Amino acid sequence: MFLVVGLGNPGEEYADTPHNAGFMVVDRLAEMHGIRVTRKESKALAGIGEIAGKPVMLAKPQTYMNASGASVAPLMEKHGFSLADLIVVWDELNLPWGGLKITQRGSAGGHNGAISVIGSLGTKDFVRVRLGIHPGRPIPSGMEYLLAPVKRSQRKELEELVGRGADAVVSIIAEGAAKAMTKFNRRAQGLNEEE
Repeated sequence: MFLVVGLGNPGEEYADTPHNAGFMVVDRLAEMHGIRVTRKESKALAGIGEIAGKPVMLAKPQTYMNASGASVAPLMEKHGFSLADLIVVWDELNLPWGGLKITQRGSAGGHNGAISVIGSLGTKDFVRVRLGIHPGRPIPSGMEYLLAPVKRSQRKELEELVGRGADAVVSIIAEGAAKAMTKFNRRAQGLNEEE
């Protein structure tokens, strides 16, 4: 069984912010595959179903972004997930708006949710799907930008990015991370961090 975790913040006030792109991908997957992500478990909302013929648990930690690991590690332990079963989805300021990058390991890139997950698991070796949300212009405060609602003019592009993120997760489950990386990473120009 795969565990697909989208990172974000619980609560209506954060629902339409760039920082909740991970939650949005899990919601899209749930919608596409008829999975109800409503069960409270290990400080997350979770649901079990099937994607690409394989059993999957979708999860949205309810710990707030900076403590995401406090939900992910207990979920993995409770259900006996290995690192090979884990796919984590998060927003990425180091990628340009609309970019998408799948990697099988790497740093958190300054993302507090990823830092928390890596810290709680004690390793950087897990598959992640990173969704580019940098607006392409200078932003005075990263946090202010991340937690402000997405502008109406960007909604359609964000919907497309979330759709691509969901497709990337399906591809990882169906074909493995290496094939999915070949398929999706060619669009991810402009990465400005070391892998």
